Amino acid sequence: MYDPSQLRTFLAVAQTLSFTQAARRLGLRQSTVSQHVRRLEDTTGRTLFTRDTHTVELTEDGEAMLGFARRILEVHEQASAFFTGTRLRGRLRFGASEDFVLTRLTEILEAFRHDHPEVDLELTVELSGTLHERLDAGKLDLVLAKRRPEDPRGESVWHDRLVWIGAERLRLDPDRPVPLIVYPPPGISRALALEALERHGRAWRVACTSGSLNGLIAAARAGLGVMAHSRGLIPPGLVRVPERAGLPELGEVDFVLLHGPRHASAQGDAAQALAQAILDGGDRLHRSH
Repeated sequence: MYDPSQLRTFLAVAQTLSFTQAARRLGLRQSTVSQHVRRLEDTTGRTLFTRDTHTVELTEDGEAMLGFARRILEVHEQASAFFTGTRLRGRLRFGASEDFVLTRLTEILEAFRHDHPEVDLELTVELSGTLHERLDAGKLDLVLAKRRPEDPRGESVWHDRLVWIGAERLRLDPDRPVPLIVYPPPGISRALALEALERHGRAWRVACTSGSLNGLIAAARAGLGVMAHSRGLIPPGLVRVPERAGLPELGEVDFVLLHGPRHASAQGDAAQALAQAILDGGDRLHRSH
């Protein structure tokens, strides 16, 4: 009843909230993406997106379709692998940024291990900047991380905004430097936060540095300061800093998949399979447990 190619297109649009970015991810023309979505809406008899010239949003029926589409594609992939007899094997070095520690990425990895038991999956959790460096050095085969501002590479998993977050009771004194809770260099969100404050002439000081997301969250919950964070991944117990605090806009961020130099090897086949699983299940990454 549901065409897998249309479901993949639907997921790409739902995860990026952009027909243009979905077309780029899938290697399709934007008109083809629109056609796939329209045909899927015709099949379901429901409107899956509300859209105008500037924004794309999921409807309630679109939110429901997310789970169905993901499960249909998972079963489709399992059936294809079973009947074609393809057995992926070998070592796959996968790097995921600290941003995904509190998401349901574990579910995607668990399903991948179940479907491909002969792949030796090695997981590295690090700062996005560090993962980019390790990938470029040939030490990782696949990376899921923030896109570096100066680097156009990467297959977009989803698009989001960076926002300031902190404890609900936190009050910032406009006459004192902004207390920052940050990752150490080469953290991408750290660099964007400092650039935004410098650009707007706002004084700042580092109140806490940690390479662990849990460490940053603990400091923020204790009211030590504010941190730049993805809007779709705000941890429990923290809230967006209100606009009256006068903090500058942080801009947008893309979370992307990048393949290592051995993309055409056996590791490349396994990396491609895991990349597809992440793309199909990408909505889990910005929905908490």
